[in-house]
Amino acid sequence: MALRDSILPEFDHEMATTRKTLERVPEDKPEWKPHEKSMSMGRLAGHLAELPSFVATTLRDDSFNMRPAGGGPSRQPLVMTSRKELLEAFDKNVAELRNSLASASDEALMKEWTLFAGDRKIFSAPRIGVIRSFCLNHVIHHRAQMGVYLRLNNVPVPSVYGPSADENPFM
Repeated sequence: MALRDSILPEFDHEMATTRKTLERVPEDKPEWKPHEKSMSMGRLAGHLAELPSFVATTLRDDSFNMRPAGGGPSRQPLVMTSRKELLEAFDKNVAELRNSLASASDEALMKEWTLFAGDRKIFSAPRIGVIRSFCLNHVIHHRAQMGVYLRLNNVPVPSVYGPSADENPFM
């Protein structure tokens, strides 16, 4: 079995449940946050939508530098302005990553990828590991955060790995 075939079903499931979560982000509370150190709801939603685009670069490039020499081009983080815009960005980024992943060879997925911050190496790992940690685990982490944001705003939380308190067919 090709490596990509072992991760694609997990990728599809995680992206589908993430989309269900993003579909519920209230448009009227983009600045809301549970704590002063927390991301705003609009920024957290935007981060979830843009994460797949970061991972697509791991299949295209050998490294990424968060702070390139000379400052490099400034990238504006995505902040939700509307649910429609948010979901369009998410769908585009997921499709791009899925297409790249579905055509990736084992050799490409095992190739080393490195994250830098300026001259400092943050970590190196095989691309397949970066996809699992930077995409899947990272998305899962922030999706769970968004679930808390939704709950604290009395928005029904979708089921992810089983029924939620709002979607429990057994009650």
